[in-house]
Amino acid sequence: MSKKVEIKDLLESGAHFGHLTRKWNPNMAPYIYGKKNGIHIINLYKTAAKIEEAQKALKQIASAGRKILYVSTKKQAKEYIAKHAQEVKMPYIAERWPGGMLTNFVTIRKAIKKMAHIDKMKKDGTFETLSKKERLQTDRLRAKLEKNLGSIVDMTRLPAAVIVVDINKEHVAVAEANKLGIPVFAIVDTNTDPRKVAFPIPANDDASKSIDVVLSYLTEAIAEGLEIRKEEKEKIKAEKEAAKMMKEKAEADKKEAKAKKEAEKKAEPKQDEVEPKQDSEK
Repeated sequence: MSKKVEIKDLLESGAHFGHLTRKWNPNMAPYIYGKKNGIHIINLYKTAAKIEEAQKALKQIASAGRKILYVSTKKQAKEYIAKHAQEVKMPYIAERWPGGMLTNFVTIRKAIKKMAHIDKMKKDGTFETLSKKERLQTDRLRAKLEKNLGSIVDMTRLPAAVIVVDINKEHVAVAEANKLGIPVFAIVDTNTDPRKVAFPIPANDDASKSIDVVLSYLTEAIAEGLEIRKEEKEKIKAEKEAAKMMKEKAEADKKEAKAKKEAEKKAEPKQDEVEPKQDSEK
């Protein structure tokens, strides 16, 4: 079971601090506790409830073996997006959102294949046959692709969910996910519209500590889902091996019984040996 969300952890991380009251989005009203010194204060009990709701859904997605894409290119979140995604071996975007990343995934996959092709050229020696200028251009292209797409190189199909920090900054990513019906789990601050995402988590999306704490709760749930997935796969493997052993044993028993039957048949005396010979003369 996922770790219980502690209000104390959220409070210490500054997750309750929203934006200036004049910058608020009225749709965040249900998650606002009050205001202090011109700043909205987020209701952390509602934050905790929303985190737990998100944990259940993410755990289920991960246990089904699907990928979850982490996204945030803002300075305060980049480090934590990469850290938490790598903890559970999930893809992430922390540099620049490539337009059409989701809605034009086929093109993105082609760019990733281009990276793989360049790597292959370097391994088989083809790269060395290029001119100095061509090698330089190829290296620059590889570096550019690595920077923008290196973290999603293992994502062979569309993710089952997207985790976002700051939906205003990452509005293109949110729009693409919504267009494709991919659920978005997002930290929503008081200046955002929570209706744009399936799983809004009201919290401070500007403080690094707040971002880290919320992401740690979500990542822990994903890790649990992956563990369930692993256990289920091991169970299925064990069942298959047990079934294989039983089948092999049954076949061995069958062969043994057949061999025994044939041996008994060979050991039986022939009919003319059993019946005494009758005298021809009396």
